[in-house]
Amino acid sequence: MARRRHTAEQIVNKLREAEVLIAQGQTIEQVARQLEINAQTYYRWRKEYGGLKTDQAKKLKSLESENSRLKQLVADLSLDKAMLQEVARGNF
Repeated sequence: MARRRHTAEQIVNKLREAEVLIAQGQTIEQVARQLEINAQTYYRWRKEYGGLKTDQAKKLKSLESENSRLKQLVADLSLDKAMLQEVARGNF
């Protein structure tokens, strides 16, 4: 089975659908099977996206990607700084 990547909007919509199905008396395993996800995926999504609205989930994903990009920039600049300090000391 091919692995699927769900968007934040899809995840929030599936969690809402899961809440409705659970309220109707279905078990988590039945709901997960109906949503075509693993039960563990449901719990992970609920932990990360539980209570978020669609626009909030979008914003969360964009902030996470920007944060990782900025972390990469800081790491690159720190490495450049360390190399320049070594060259300035003459220890090469």
